[in-house]
Formats: sequence, structure tokens, C-alpha cells
Amino acid sequence: MGIPLQQQIRIGAYLLKNHLMGTKRYPMVLMLEPLFRCNLACAGCGKIDYPDEILNQRLSVADCLQAVDDSGVPVVSIAGGEPLLHKEMAEVVQGIIDRKKYVYLCTNALLMEKKLDQYKPSPFLIWSVHLDGDREDHDRSVCQDGVYDRAVKAIKAAKARGFRVNINCTLFNNADPERVANFFDDVKAMGVDAITVSPGYAYERAPDQQHFLNRQTTKQLFRDIFKRGDKGKRWSFSQSSMFLDFLAGNQTYHCTPWGNPTRTYFGWQRPCYLLGEGYAQTYKELMEETDWDKYGTGNYEKCANCMVHSGYEASAVKDMFRNPLKAFIVGMRGIRTEGPMAPEISLDRQRPAEFVFSSHVQKALEKLRHTPKVAAAKGAGGGK
Repeated sequence: MGIPLQQQIRIGAYLLKNHLMGTKRYPMVLMLEPLFRCNLACAGCGKIDYPDEILNQRLSVADCLQAVDDSGVPVVSIAGGEPLLHKEMAEVVQGIIDRKKYVYLCTNALLMEKKLDQYKPSPFLIWSVHLDGDREDHDRSVCQDGVYDRAVKAIKAAKARGFRVNINCTLFNNADPERVANFFDDVKAMGVDAITVSPGYAYERAPDQQHFLNRQTTKQLFRDIFKRGDKGKRWSFSQSSMFLDFLAGNQTYHCTPWGNPTRTYFGWQRPCYLLGEGYAQTYKELMEETDWDKYGTGNYEKCANCMVHSGYEASAVKDMFRNPLKAFIVGMRGIRTEGPMAPEISLDRQRPAEFVFSSHVQKALEKLRHTPKVAAAKGAGGGK
């Protein structure tokens, strides 16, 4: 694993405490989304399809830190949109570090090198740079030439200053296992500390709906990648070996959406980072009043093909605590890339998809249009 021992101990102690207390639902990672605005328009992204009035909004520093305090998580992943467009992002990050929480600052890296002076290296800060493959694959994924080279340049600049740097990589059905394996070798050679990898999720609002993976092709793709890297052991991942084993079709897990609660401009997102099926106004309301059994593969049509880390990493970690010997064997052996796959979850009883995107957007627009401009500007928490 590409996670330092100190971080493993801190997170492990948090998880063990909740496990021993018998806590039914508790979060592992807060997905903090302070804004939706981005400086790229990736074809597979469903996060930026909002009117300008909403794209111009920002969570304030206080809102961000209150979400961290309310959830009590040991790890915060700041996503978006592009977080570096938020003028007070450095203050948000420092506030999280001051709380001794680990913060993964996700970025497409277009602004990263310019903003490095605003941050100080810390064991609690990890730059998480979006790279979906080699130069050709990544630039195609983000629909703009030259982005890969700028990201690599920013990674090298950050490493030279002593920062921890990961990459986050999303794979689609046009991914070639050999090229992905070579790409993982390349980022290892760059000195990147770890890789976060995930199959793409089919955002209902994404412009490109043709390149998302189904579960069977996801499993075969990851088997084909891992077998080219000594069962995955050649690379450092910022994910548990059990989650990687799940991606390769060797574990049957049900989604644990509460493991990664999401705070956005609209509120606490139900049920997860990937689906916006309504919003709670408080963290307590999210955890206690959400009908969690309505979601996940086998329960809901929109979740049928999802195998994303934001839903299943927490499931894998829970399995590690219940079955430590199995987890130890997987960690030592590496990811199994041959033989039968674990049973798949039946979709026979899943409920049909509901489409609620327009309703919550309309409510937010009506609220903005009836809010005095001075107050609205204050609530934007940093502006464009």
C-alpha cells in the first residue's frame, strides 16, 4: 500500500474504535465538494452541468470545516469542480491539517504549479492529481491537448518541494491493459507516492455515455492490468488490497455509501458522491434519515454497474476487520488474476431509476434569485 505507516495507524485506530463499539454506520472519508466550477469540460464528467448561477457558488471556509467537524472523519478528499479555483482553498486545507486530518487535494493540475507557494509540505497533505492514462489517453479523456504534460510538470515541481503526490486515475471501456500497466510504471518512475484507481461511473448528465464500464468488463480489465504488474504488487496504491481484489472480481461486496459522505453547495448529498438523489441539511439528518437500503447494486438501477471506490472501499475495509487472515493472504499473495470470479449480485429486484436532478437545481436557483445580492456574494465564500 502507498500509505505511510503513521497514516495507517491513525486511520486504523479510528476504524477499530468504531468496529469495537459496534457502530452500524460510520464514515471513513469525507468527500468535500466546495464548488462545481471547473476549468476543464471532460466528456465523462457529470459534475459541471449546472447553470452559471450555481457554478459561481462556493462553500465558505467555515462551511467546509464544519463539515469536517460534523462527520468526524480521519480523511477528507476535496474534489469538485476544480478546488484550486476557490480563492480560500489554502485556508480550508490548513484548517483540516490543523485538525490532524489527512486531506487529499484533488486537482487537474492546470493551476497547481502556480498555487504551490500557498501550501506547505505536511504528512497530512496529499496532492491528488487527475491522470487517466498516458499523454494520448489522458488528453483525450479531458478533451484538451497538453493537459498531461502540464500535470506531469506540476507533479515534478511538487515532489521537488517535498510534497506527497498521488494520482487519481479513472478507467473507461476503451482502456488497454498493456497501456495502463505501462502508464502505472511511468508514474512510479516520476516518484508519485501512490495511485488511486477506479472504474468510471456512468453519470447520468455526462456528455459521453458510451464509454462507461459494466461490472463484468471492469473485473476483466483489472485482472488484465494486475497480471502485468506482478498481481498488482509492482505498484503502490492508496487503496486497500481487498478493494483491489474486489475490482478483479474476487470478492462480492455490497455498497457502503455512508462510508464516504459528501458535502456540496446543495447540502449533504444523498446517497453518495456519485448520485444526487436529494440533500440533507445536516450530517445527522443524512446519516439517520436516509433510506440506505434503497441504493446500491441490486437495489437501484442507477447503481447496477458501479464498482467505484467511494462506494466500495469502505465495504472492503469492513471485510478486512472481519476477516484479517483473508486480508493478510490477499496482501501477501497479490491480486488473483485467474480462475472463477466471485458470484455477482442479482439485479432482479432492483427498483427503476428516478431522475431528480432538475428539481433540486431549480430549488437552488429560486433561492439564489430571491436572495439579496450582498448576502449572496457573502455566501459564495470566495467568488470565482
